[in-house]
Amino acid sequence: MAEPLLRLANVTAGYGDAVVLHDVSLEVAAHGSLAVLGRNGVGKSTLMLTIMGFTQMRAGHVFWRGKDISKQPPHWRAKNGIGWVAQEREIFPSLSVEENLTVAAQPSEWTLEAIYTMFPRLKERRSNMGNQLSGGEQQMLAIARALMTNPSLLLLDEPFEGLAPVIVEELIGAVKQMLAGRKLAIVLVEQHTDIALELTTDALVLERGAVMHRATSADLQTDTATLERYVGLRVAAD
Repeated sequence: MAEPLLRLANVTAGYGDAVVLHDVSLEVAAHGSLAVLGRNGVGKSTLMLTIMGFTQMRAGHVFWRGKDISKQPPHWRAKNGIGWVAQEREIFPSLSVEENLTVAAQPSEWTLEAIYTMFPRLKERRSNMGNQLSGGEQQMLAIARALMTNPSLLLLDEPFEGLAPVIVEELIGAVKQMLAGRKLAIVLVEQHTDIALELTTDALVLERGAVMHRATSADLQTDTATLERYVGLRVAAD
């Protein structure tokens, strides 16, 4: 059986004295897609931050391509194939769109040309500063900037939150295109359960920092009892 691209083994982690994640284990295969579901405050973003190396690990291990990277800093993880789109976007406001894209770029298939093909709006706005973009354009830029590092795994933390439906549809199309190309894997944290399960093949549900349920995304789509118990059903806007 092939080694998972990413594996967390019995991870307990948090911030300072506060423990948020409890004995969390998961796997993401190369070109795989995992939805992380749960109500607000259950540890979903902390899980993403732990994968990136920003939290304090109390127990367990994080493996990347079979290597224990539990003690590797965030910049090592980013350089070695883990891309992260934070919930806050964190683009550089005083840099142009093109400068945001190239500042941390690594050479491979995701080039400026490829990004502009996926996001024509960014090409149109390439000379604008980051703080001159709409919220939707900033989210496109945040995703595109992560892609320019040419990751093998892309962590997406609430990428559709607070955006107009037309922008959400455009971003959903972009994620589908990424996955169809089988060039990377994704871990998706998303409050819109139907979108998250549509885009992914596997899912887990967090409750109070622990994994309470695992299933294929297709099976969880029809498991309304589990969704109502641990997630609360939230339907995407038409």
